[in-house]
Amino acid sequence: MKKFAFALVGATSIALAGCGGQGDDTLGENVQENMENQAENLDALAANAGDAEAEALGNQADQLREEGERREEAIDDADVNAGNRAEVDQAVNGM
Repeated sequence: MKKFAFALVGATSIALAGCGGQGDDTLGENVQENMENQAENLDALAANAGDAEAEALGNQADQLREEGERREEAIDDADVNAGNRAEVDQAVNGM
């Protein structure tokens, strides 16, 4: 499940990479929102799991939320300097 979630995030990030460079926050917000949705799915799974599994799923959800916030900030920072497309791509894919 964890590998699938990160693969999905990576694929979504790559797909959204072409949307940046306009000086707005849309790309970063989209990446963060995608990770938040995945975290909510993990929270829903945790609600139906045993104690240990629920805690592990909750921890994964928290990590996804934190990673989403870090990526959003990195993308927004790189988007300000969008003249350097490589910097934006690195922020999307390199975290």
